[in-house]
Amino acid sequence: MYLELRHFRTLRAIHQAGGLARAADILNTTQSALSHQVAGLEAQVGMELFVRRSKPMRLSAAGIRMLRAAERILPEVAALEEEFRALQSGKTGRLHIAIQCHACFDWLFPVLEMFRHAWPEVDVDIRAGLAFDSFPALMREEVDLVISSNPEGVDGLTAHPLFDYHPTFVASSKNPLAEKPMIEAEDFRDQVLITYPVGRDKLDIFTELLTEARVEPRAHRTVELTAVILMLVGSDRGVAVLPDWVIRDVKAHADYVTLPLGPGVITKRLCAVTRDEDAVKPFMAHFLRLCRSEPVKLQRG
Repeated sequence: MYLELRHFRTLRAIHQAGGLARAADILNTTQSALSHQVAGLEAQVGMELFVRRSKPMRLSAAGIRMLRAAERILPEVAALEEEFRALQSGKTGRLHIAIQCHACFDWLFPVLEMFRHAWPEVDVDIRAGLAFDSFPALMREEVDLVISSNPEGVDGLTAHPLFDYHPTFVASSKNPLAEKPMIEAEDFRDQVLITYPVGRDKLDIFTELLTEARVEPRAHRTVELTAVILMLVGSDRGVAVLPDWVIRDVKAHADYVTLPLGPGVITKRLCAVTRDEDAVKPFMAHFLRLCRSEPVKLQRG
């Protein structure tokens, strides 16, 4: 037995119209063509689907069974067609994000709030568990975008520059280093360094300063939340190096001091990495634009 969607649509239309003539008008065909289609459909299923002698035309037991299937199948097909039309027009889609940067949540949540109002039909999620396996996950299509300051050069992936930032030293105003104009690698030997709980290859303080200088801090403490890091720093329990957008609220606070890292100015670039073909999707392009503009406002305070 070989059934097509038009068979289900024909049977439903005849049932709703109560006869071939009105059903033919609904389906924009002739009564003769519709009669031949019904005959072919009944030949396919091997039994009559209508009680011919009744007016209006009435479904047989087999016809009722097929109508139930039509009422289940046709709405699902219509919904799928609408979903595909929305995908083709760029109105809907999926934006699952992996983040290699704990501090990025500070600016990402405001961006996502703006994005959801502009693209309410796009499915947005943050896949926190894939942060350490983000680029393979992007290739496997488990996520659609990775935020990273260390994008990997992989065929099929494109890194979109978002904005530059400066890793900045923050300490208690009571810390002896508070009097220095600039912080260098050697200054960390006597300090407790507080960082997010990620690998050293993902921490700016190590990749940009300490690893090359072969300097180890006196102790290294990891903390999940930015607010807790700043609370510990303010209590002189340690020092931290954070992106400049994170410390915007403590720069003028009497409990804290913020200083540049040296000897030269350290600048990092944050990128959003996508699959090559996804960058042209309208909602993805809009999200990237928001990621370039909104964090800069936070940097400027």
